[in-house]
Amino acid sequence: MTDARADNPRLGWIGLGKMGAPMCLHLIKAGHAVDVFDTMASAMLQAGAEGGAIAASARHVVQSAEIIFISMPHDAALSGLILGAQGILSSLRRGQIIVETSTVSPAMSEEVAKALTGAGVEYLRAPISGSTATAVTAKLTVLASGPEAAYRRIEPLLEAFSTRRFYLGAGEEARYLKLAINMLVGSTSAILAEALTFGRKGNLDIAQMLEVIGESAVASPLIAYKRDMLSRRDFTPAFTVTQMIKDFDLVLDTARMQHIPVYLVALIRQQYEAAYAQGAGEQDFFVLLEQYEASAGLSAPLLSSAAD
Repeated sequence: MTDARADNPRLGWIGLGKMGAPMCLHLIKAGHAVDVFDTMASAMLQAGAEGGAIAASARHVVQSAEIIFISMPHDAALSGLILGAQGILSSLRRGQIIVETSTVSPAMSEEVAKALTGAGVEYLRAPISGSTATAVTAKLTVLASGPEAAYRRIEPLLEAFSTRRFYLGAGEEARYLKLAINMLVGSTSAILAEALTFGRKGNLDIAQMLEVIGESAVASPLIAYKRDMLSRRDFTPAFTVTQMIKDFDLVLDTARMQHIPVYLVALIRQQYEAAYAQGAGEQDFFVLLEQYEASAGLSAPLLSSAAD
């Protein structure tokens, strides 16, 4: 790993959610001085216990830090943080770097980019590909776009929480690629659920099918990662149905604005809507399996059978 401390700017981190918190902690553990802020006091206390400097507000973070990482849950939160009446835009200084790691729409990202560029602030779009588990183990993938010189400067910092990093261009390229990946991720749950349900109607066992699929031409790291969850019917969320709905809506809104036909994503979005309506909104998005089974008149198999 490159020694990022040779250039040792003070860092800031705003947003300590399920993904932001472990990423921030990796930077702290790597020896960087990090000012932290979140609206949840418990999240800040955890970061403070690991050596982070707890800030009184987001504005206090940007007043002291040179490079500020941001992790927000959605467009509205990002807009409020940067552009809102109490936002940080007026507190930023020329030459600072904002590294925004969220999954947000290209349209909102572009609006933020214009405001930050006007303030003389370098803006890097750096959405993350990975799960809460890979965030904890520092094995995330970073998709980055924005000013290349700023990216090259902060790339050593990204090594603290990622194993792969891709610089994609000067604009919103990273936003589009993150949504494209999530289109594939969300669609995988639906088509796998449909295939497994089809197989069960032919008297096949879920665990058996997943074993063979894992050795077939359609094997994937995602299916391998979810294999045990599907076999054991434990849909404790790594990424919820509600979160997938939000990401699919970002795709659909962007596609509408850009006149891009997305037939399958629109259909699968309705499958997630049905799962939400049936009470599965806070379960893992691979819970679509149970929804497909119910539609086919199947009940869940006994766990003892599924785990064999």
